[in-house]
Amino acid sequence: QVQLVESGGGLVQAGGSLKLSCAASGRTFSSYAMGWFRQAPGKEREFVAGISWSGGSTYYADSVKGRFTISRDNAKNTVYLQMNSLKPEDTAVYYCAQKGYSSSWYSDRVYDYWGQGTQVTVSS
Repeated sequence: QVQLVESGGGLVQAGGSLKLSCAASGRTFSSYAMGWFRQAPGKEREFVAGISWSGGSTYYADSVKGRFTISRDNAKNTVYLQMNSLKPEDTAVYYCAQKGYSSSWYSDRVYDYWGQGTQVTVSS
């Protein structure tokens, strides 16, 4: 049973920063790619960032490129999302997910396991 637990969300002013963490357990963390998604009220869940099992490759949605950084620490079974220059439109529930064996990154259907989500609210 894989368990993913996000933390680090909160309320921040526009232009501020937050760092999300996702602690994983249940299967060999270093064998799987990871991703972050978000879902704003009334909108579909969307891809934010992804990272390969080794951390050597990263992928970002155009809307966050240059502002967000995904990283991982395989010794700690944890993936991170550093969010800088936050905007009100970044307000959403953020989810981490563990990816299955697919070459795709952006569809939530290729991710096998999901955390419960953490709320990020950016005030203007």
